[in-house]
Amino acid sequence: MKKILLSLTFLIFALNPAQKLDNIQSGEVLNYRIHYGILNAGNATLTTLKTTFQGQPHFYVKGYGKTTGAVRAFFKVEDHYESFINYNTGLPSFYVRNVQEGGYTQHFETVFNQSNQTLILTDKEKNTSKIVKSVKDVQDMLSAFYYLRSLDSLDLRVGSVKKLNVWIDDDMFPFQIKVAGTENVKTKFGTINCLKIIPQVMSGRVFKDKEGVTLWVSNDKNLVPIAIKAELAVGSLKASLETYKNVKYPLKFSK
Repeated sequence: MKKILLSLTFLIFALNPAQKLDNIQSGEVLNYRIHYGILNAGNATLTTLKTTFQGQPHFYVKGYGKTTGAVRAFFKVEDHYESFINYNTGLPSFYVRNVQEGGYTQHFETVFNQSNQTLILTDKEKNTSKIVKSVKDVQDMLSAFYYLRSLDSLDLRVGSVKKLNVWIDDDMFPFQIKVAGTENVKTKFGTINCLKIIPQVMSGRVFKDKEGVTLWVSNDKNLVPIAIKAELAVGSLKASLETYKNVKYPLKFSK
């Protein structure tokens, strides 16, 4: 489940000036079905509401993922993510990761101070806090996803490579994504043209493909993730768009 949610965030960058999130409307809901082979492995949902946070307009984004069916019987996952994203800058102000994955639990809250490039990390389980030096325009796992969707199509030309820094759990990770091409992807709604995205993670001084992850996002103003595939040691984990609501621009599926 974490790999799917991480995959969504690898879509996001960049070192370009921040842009408004005006192509995303309040009330948008994206639901994904996660499957391993023929097994339904879980569900993931992203919801977006416009609100006011610290006196400024923000998107309040919630991500929720869980295992279902036979998979849940032997590996229970309940992952909750929250992010308050400044509407005018596309940068996060506050981020929550509260997860249960098998016997592992973690509950972190992060306050971002983008002006002086620091953050306050609070471990809610240990009841401890610390100040961490950050970097310019750092994203969290959810805000990164929405920041990508605000970018112009010129920034997503085939062959382009973008870099970003993402705060994950309790550490900073440098990533880059490359737009590998375009493909027509079959879905339950029909076929839709997508950008094929390959995320890469820094290893030493070079970037390497991130664990065989491939993402397909709608090749339009929405840039909605349509499908994700992550290669595992045995088989692969896939996620596909199951339902959607209040997407600002019509998704152009063809039969």
